[in-house]
Amino acid sequence: MRRLAVGDIMTRNFVSVGPLTNLLDCAKKLVKERLNTLLIVEKSRLLGILTSRDILWALIKKININLKEIRAIDVATKKVAVIKPSADMSQALDKMKILNFRRLPVLSKGNIIGVITLKDILRVEPSLYSELGELARIREEEKKLSYMKEVYPLEGLCENCGAFAEILKVDNKLLCQDCRDELY
Repeated sequence: MRRLAVGDIMTRNFVSVGPLTNLLDCAKKLVKERLNTLLIVEKSRLLGILTSRDILWALIKKININLKEIRAIDVATKKVAVIKPSADMSQALDKMKILNFRRLPVLSKGNIIGVITLKDILRVEPSLYSELGELARIREEEKKLSYMKEVYPLEGLCENCGAFAEILKVDNKLLCQDCRDELY
């Protein structure tokens, strides 16, 4: 991978809103700009990140909600991972991989100056496309496996009789084959 600074490849024309912007206006801006994320900025200071998921969460969490009455800062993520413009592209990519983020705000002296995205990195290093695709596939498989282990553990203690055996989750209880047979 080429050693390029984040500041050289970042997106400088990022889309942002103020903290008091209502969610309806934020949603309209996301649709208009064809984005999934807005930066919440006030006087060049990053206050948070608002995603389309945050807006969807607000809609689902509170039925009969008026998006005009909720401010962006109320539902935005306020603890945000950032990176310096002097960091190199590989550091940004590593941080994105670890945190499972697709973008990182770039701060200099506490002020936001841009955003580095996976698209920015792939634009200058297209050879990483297959690696990132493989990483996404591996993460998907890990999620499936962890779910399967949660729902269908292979071995363990039966919550009914205490025997160590192959178990299966039935009605939120981990049961051995004998106890499952007794129930059904």
